[in-house]
Amino acid sequence: MDELRRTVADALAGFDRRTVDRPDLAVAAVTITLLTTGEGTGIAEALAFPLTRRAARMRRHSGQWALPGGRVDPEETITAAARRELSEELGLDLGEDAVLGLLDDYPTRSGYLITPVVLWAGQVDELRPNPDEVESLYRIPLRQIDVEPRFRTIPESDAPVIQVPLFDRYLHAPTGAVLYQFRELVLHRRPTRVAHLEQPVFAWR
Repeated sequence: MDELRRTVADALAGFDRRTVDRPDLAVAAVTITLLTTGEGTGIAEALAFPLTRRAARMRRHSGQWALPGGRVDPEETITAAARRELSEELGLDLGEDAVLGLLDDYPTRSGYLITPVVLWAGQVDELRPNPDEVESLYRIPLRQIDVEPRFRTIPESDAPVIQVPLFDRYLHAPTGAVLYQFRELVLHRRPTRVAHLEQPVFAWR
């Protein structure tokens, strides 16, 4: 377990993270929370992360696939907000020492500037999803996102729309873009940029 954690931390430590200056956007954080699976020895088999489907009652982006996260409160740090949102959504409390690193900022069409925070949880037997926010919860082994995405064009934008295969369907940006960058960096040590990748039109609101 210590070796797995070091491997991920080393990949993130060597990453030249890019920030985005967009004061017009609300600041938010999402989490890629690494859980041990007890299977295999390589990162792709031995680690997983929680992915949620947002509850239908949510005011915005209901029913969409999402990483745990939300808005950063005033006077709150990005990493504190990430850990708070994880606790509120999945009942998992982690300290600041669980933070392994951050990925590139991603500005969304719906008005948020998202910072992905990578957290280490290790062995977690039970997660407690909040039914007010989470419709369904999945533990996704990293090997399931170690796939090549599709890139599509849409008439509304010159930027490519990313689609990451999962569950016989596709994850779109921002979630798909964040996971693609994580996959590229941690599994393949490629510092791939994703902030330019487009969201589908249904996620613009």
